[in-house]
Amino acid sequence: MAFHTMTHIIKNGRTEVYICFKKMKTRKLTVAFRLMHFTSALCIVCLLITIFLRMNWMNKDQMAGIIDANLKTLNISLTQDQLVKMAKQIRKPMWDWHIYIGYVLIGLYSVRMILPFFRQMEFRNPFSITATLKEKIQAWIYILFYFFLGITLLTGLLIEVGPKSFKASLESVHELSLYYLIPFIVLHFGGVLLAELSTQKGIISKMVSG
Repeated sequence: MAFHTMTHIIKNGRTEVYICFKKMKTRKLTVAFRLMHFTSALCIVCLLITIFLRMNWMNKDQMAGIIDANLKTLNISLTQDQLVKMAKQIRKPMWDWHIYIGYVLIGLYSVRMILPFFRQMEFRNPFSITATLKEKIQAWIYILFYFFLGITLLTGLLIEVGPKSFKASLESVHELSLYYLIPFIVLHFGGVLLAELSTQKGIISKMVSG
């Protein structure tokens, strides 16, 4: 990849512009950058797995139905509320991991937001006049991703430590994370694959080895 600088030289009252092309140095990805990237990715994937389990195989109503069917073979009858409460207790250890991983991701997110103030892992400026249209789109995608991720993490934290009177409203906002996380993951993988096959060959190995 190349970039150019413009040199202005005045000859006979005229300004001539010389464009000098130079080879752009590829930025080396530090160990810290790669560690944060893959740790954050692993956290997000694990969170999505726990959400998938909670919504499907370990759905409280579905589990309550299974418990009820098995108890009836023993001539034991419980109310629906009792069955749901039992189902929640069974899946609680799984959901505790969702909370623990969420705390880890909050820590990683906080570090990610602080680092640019020390001129480390700075975000691309979508308003830069030197940025291409592709780079501006990428910058906006990442800005929106981190904005919505911040909302998700904040609402998740408040669900656990905030006032219980707002819990239902916070959960409604928190659950919307699925509508941006999955599309972002698809866009991210698609963009990386496209870059690997076109203009940025070796980007995948660079993310692994630096």
